[in-house]
Amino acid sequence: MTLKSVLERIMSVLPKVRKKYRGLRGRGQEWEGLAEKHLKKAGYRILDRNVRTKVGEIDLVAEENGVLCFIEVKGRRGTGFGLPEEAVDAEKQSRIFRAAEAYLQSRRLGDRPCRFDVVAILQDETGSDVTIHRDAFAGPVPPRPRPPAW
Repeated sequence: MTLKSVLERIMSVLPKVRKKYRGLRGRGQEWEGLAEKHLKKAGYRILDRNVRTKVGEIDLVAEENGVLCFIEVKGRRGTGFGLPEEAVDAEKQSRIFRAAEAYLQSRRLGDRPCRFDVVAILQDETGSDVTIHRDAFAGPVPPRPRPPAW
């Protein structure tokens, strides 16, 4: 038995520790954790976090009353660039929808009822305001118009 295999066995029984990031990625993780806490309080059951597919990423996958929810978490430290939920534009919605299709196919979930939610977090010096927008958008998103080819 090698040292590497011994260490791998030890690591497999220890609880998974999420790596903490610094900067914007760290703030995003912080907001996802806050969103997860609020969603659990609201009755959601969290199934997956940070699901990566070839076509995009889904922040949280949860279930509420038998409906599979694909959740995008958006946060802002002020309204200088608009409200957090306004950042989920048609392009972002399209990526989330395609990632959700890939998720459903890879897990063979078939015709399960689904919806797309957005958790908006507005943070300032006094604290955080968390809003859950259920059924925030529907898919598929129509393709964006292409400029004419001359």
